[in-house]
This record gives sequence, structure tokens and C-alpha cells, in this order.
Amino acid sequence: QLCVGFVRLLPRLNVTLTGTCLLAVYSPFATATPARACIASRDKTRTIRSDKIAAHVPRDGKLGMALVGGSHHGPEARTSTSLRVGVVQPLLTDLYQITMAYAYWKSGKHDDEAVFDLFFRKNPFQGEFTVFAGLEDCIRFLQTFRYSTSDIEYLKSILPASVEPEYYDYLSSLTAEKVKLYAVPEGTVVFPRVPLIRVEGPLAVLQLFETTLLNLVNYASLVTTNAARFRLAAGCNISLLEFGLRRAQGPDGGLSASKYTYLGGFDGTSNVLAGKLFNIPLKGTHAHAFIMSFSCLDDCKLRKLKAVGGEEVDFLELCCKWRKELTGMFKTIEDEASSGELAAFISYAVSFPENFLALVDTYDVLRSGLLNFSAVAMALNDLGYRAVGVRIDSGDLAYLSSCAFHIFDELANKYNQEWFRTLTIVASNDINEETIVSLNEQGHKINSFGIGTHLVTCQKQPALGCVYKLVEVKNLSCIKLSLDIQKVTIPGKKACYRLYGHQGYALLDLMQKMDEPPPQKGKRVLCRHPFQESKRAYVIPDCVEDLCLLWWDHGKIARELPPLDAIRNRVKESLKTLRPDIKRTLNPTPYKVSVSDHLYMFMHELWLQNAPIGELS
Repeated sequence: QLCVGFVRLLPRLNVTLTGTCLLAVYSPFATATPARACIASRDKTRTIRSDKIAAHVPRDGKLGMALVGGSHHGPEARTSTSLRVGVVQPLLTDLYQITMAYAYWKSGKHDDEAVFDLFFRKNPFQGEFTVFAGLEDCIRFLQTFRYSTSDIEYLKSILPASVEPEYYDYLSSLTAEKVKLYAVPEGTVVFPRVPLIRVEGPLAVLQLFETTLLNLVNYASLVTTNAARFRLAAGCNISLLEFGLRRAQGPDGGLSASKYTYLGGFDGTSNVLAGKLFNIPLKGTHAHAFIMSFSCLDDCKLRKLKAVGGEEVDFLELCCKWRKELTGMFKTIEDEASSGELAAFISYAVSFPENFLALVDTYDVLRSGLLNFSAVAMALNDLGYRAVGVRIDSGDLAYLSSCAFHIFDELANKYNQEWFRTLTIVASNDINEETIVSLNEQGHKINSFGIGTHLVTCQKQPALGCVYKLVEVKNLSCIKLSLDIQKVTIPGKKACYRLYGHQGYALLDLMQKMDEPPPQKGKRVLCRHPFQESKRAYVIPDCVEDLCLLWWDHGKIARELPPLDAIRNRVKESLKTLRPDIKRTLNPTPYKVSVSDHLYMFMHELWLQNAPIGELS
């Protein structure tokens, strides 16, 4: 597919097809900066802007299954927070969506006006809230929804020969121009059964959306929720850094994790590409390998460092002087501390004198790492620089962080350097939510966590479980019945509201039929449990929020899509509207999701109409 777009370009570049490698990076989502294609031959490599080769690209504009699109960085280029991934296209779906669409088409039902709800049935991580994310990616998918010529040719090769040729013409003509999409604003706290997204439009088109929309929402919401839970456990004064790229499920999973953990409340990422694409603050130090690559002070080739506003001094000699002086404070002998580690710290400090944060657990935190760090930090201070802090990646994190803080406190007192009390103590090492809760109970002096595996892989629950259900077709409400009460759907097109009490906390979410008047501030409304008849209550809201907003309207974005930082702030503010008992880690209180009395009666009447009557004999 890639070669088709370039085959006419090659003669103009005097590049023969033999021995030539083509590599293209492209995204179907709108880009501000042209993608670049690299044409590599045996004797030379040329980089060509995509806008210069537009005439040679197929009319559908798709160059294939490249993973990440374009060059999206800087304020002038970053026009969207969408995860511009080239694989997000109509064929990113399950086969049965395409075969169902054919059956709809053949039956003459493909243009029937339909409504689908996307929702989930149970909150993740044994919690009682979820954070909705992925909406912008869904809207970008609708923007670019179009089957390419190569897509159609591939479908012809895999579908039965009995499929009529006119069906492929129909697929080729499809766009999202007849579709409306309503959704809860991205970054909002949401709850089971409440539609996160409602799509309205032709039945077959909406059916073709199902798998892709679920894919874009499920992981995004799951990992954002996971990040929000880490933030709640750590508190607002602790820095949280995402270090999960190496453990993520593939490169696209790594990018998604970096983006959505930032949205969920993390402060930075180690993922450089995510920093470029989404303007996320980048954080990082060095690995154990850097320390281990130095065996003695002779390995330290960078001896000199220029003082702030002064001349170069022998920095290695200054560090050795400080280590000798500090040995007594550490109640150890100088020979116990690793000279190779000191050489590594010196080399790193000379390279980054204003950003010196050292990994101190390569050999021994107390007998070597903290001593060597403190010596280098004091030497930097003599030259007008201030070290940033330390990272501990193993051992008893509560105990070691307390020891580090105590040492820094002693240094601050002895040498009258108050800034030593503010040194950062970063902890990593397979940290999960329970680890943070336990550390809080033990007492620690950690002020930053670097979290990877358990964050990005969502260790406690690997999937959210969103579903996409037909609730109305041709203005007739539909209901899915099941022996499992949790799988019975709430039928029809619904309005959704969040009712707040006088203290500002959310009381419940209320679903009602579209023809009902919305609830009013200060006016009593009857709210019912969807399935348990006896559970009902009158609510007098102090504030009413409409949750279901129009975002996509017949081929156009209906409202401005907020930037990532605005969504991130919405997550924080939305979580504040929940009572503490709903957010707590252990035995949280369930949040109420209700239906109006009118919707309750309608749903149960429809249930009885569709449930078969058994016969006993």
C-alpha cells in the first residue's frame, strides 16, 4: 500500500526500486506539520516533506499502517491532544461489524435511523468511580472515517464472492457526515450505566463504529482512572512521574499511557515522544548502568567545572575533599564508599550541574550512595549550583527515605544550607497503589514517586469493559434482556443529568426520557434505582449539570475541543465533587445512578413486552 503512493515518485528522484527501502510516517488525523518520508538507497538518503509529494499520494491520502503520524511539537504544531495514531482507521474493527453492515445493507436496513450508547457496567479497581477519557480520539476518528481504495480491495479479497459489488461502492461512499455524537465532557468522573457516548445516525454506519470507539475509550478511561487513584493515594503534594514506556503493551500503548496518566494527575513522563507530541513535562535521571560503567576515579575524565560567574575549578578534587569531610557524619569509613559511584556522580554533575539528581542504590544507599551524593552536592554548592535530589530504586523505601531526609537535615543544620531540606527524594521499584497506601501508614519522606509497570499495565484490572449497545432504531426503543440483571440495558435515547447537593457534592446521576422536562434547581424530583423497586428517593438539587453534550454534528465538530491541560484540570475538579467516602481505597461507598419514574415505568413495561412467558407442565 505504501509503495503505490511513491512508485511514480521514484523516477523523478533517480532512485531505482531495486535495493531501495521506503519508510513513511503518516497519520490519517489532521496534522499541522507535514509528515516526512525517507527514501533510502544504497548511496544516499533523502528526506522529503510530505507536502512536496502530495501529488504522488493516492487520493484517499493513506500511506498505510505507520504507527505515529507527522511531526507534532511546539505550540504552532500541536493543534490537538489526539493520539495521532495511523492505525486508527475504519479497518481497525472486528470482522463481524463489516459482515453485519452487509446484512443490514442487503436487508435494506442500513439507513435506518439508530441510536447506540457506549457505557460500562462496573467501576474498575474495586473502586466506585471512573474517569472518562478518549473522547477527542473518537472525534478525530469520525473526522477521518473513510474507506480507502486499498481498504475496499482488501475487503473484496476476504469476504465471500457472493457479496454484491454494489456493497463495496456503498462502503466507499461512507463518512460520518450523517452522524451526531453526544458525550460526557472528557475528564469527567463517570459511573456505571450512564452513557459516556451516544451516537445517532444510519444503523450500518454506527455499527461500523463500535469496535473502534470501544478501543479508543476503554484503555484511555482505564489508565486515566488508575492514574487518578494513584494521585488520590499519594496526595496533592507528592510529585508523580510516569516511567512505564518499557513495560507498556507496545509503542502505541506506551504513548497512550503517557498521555492519559498525565491527564489523570501525573506530573511528568520519561517518554520523550509523548513529551514532543503532547507537551507533557519530561523527567528522568540515569540508570544503574551509568553508575556501573565507572569503576574508579581514574574513569572520571571530566575533572573541571566552571563556577557560576567564575572560573573553572578541579571539581573532582573538590568532591573528594567533601567526601572525606562528610565521612564522619555517615558513621562509616571512606573506603567503604564506591569510588566508581563517586566518579559516575561527578561525571553526571559536570554534564548537568543544574539538574543533578542521582540514583543512590547501585551498591549501598547508606554506606555509599548518600555519602557520594552529598559530597557532590556540597561541591556543586561551593560553585553556585544546587543539586536536585536522589532516587532510591530498591530496599525499604520508607526507612531509606527517612534516613536520607535525616542526613539532608543534618547537613542543612551543620553547614547552614537550608535548601538541603528541600532536596527531592524519588522512590521507584514496582510501586502500586497499595504500596503508596502502605508507605503512608509507615511514615516516609518521599516527595516524588516514579511509577511504571503497575500504572501503565493497570495491574489490578486489565480492561474496563465498556460496551456499545443499540437502544433505539426507527424511533422505537430497544432493550437487551439477560438472566444476568447487570446485562439488561436501559432502553431508548436518554438525557443524563448530575444532581448536586447544597455542600457542592454530587448526589447522583439521573437518566430520563428525552421528552421529559429536565430537573430544576430547588425542585423535588423522584429518582429510582433502575432495577430495585423499593430503592427510590426524592431529591431536591442545589445544582443540575447536563452530562450529555453535542460534540459532533453531521460532519463537523460542534464545540471546541479542550487542550490536554484543561482536561487534566477537569479531572481534578470533577474528583473534588465526590464525597471522600466514595473515593476511599477500602470499602468505598457506591455512587447512586438513578432513572426517572417515567423511564423506570417505561423500561419495565418494555421488559415485560419482550420477555417470553414460560410454561410449566
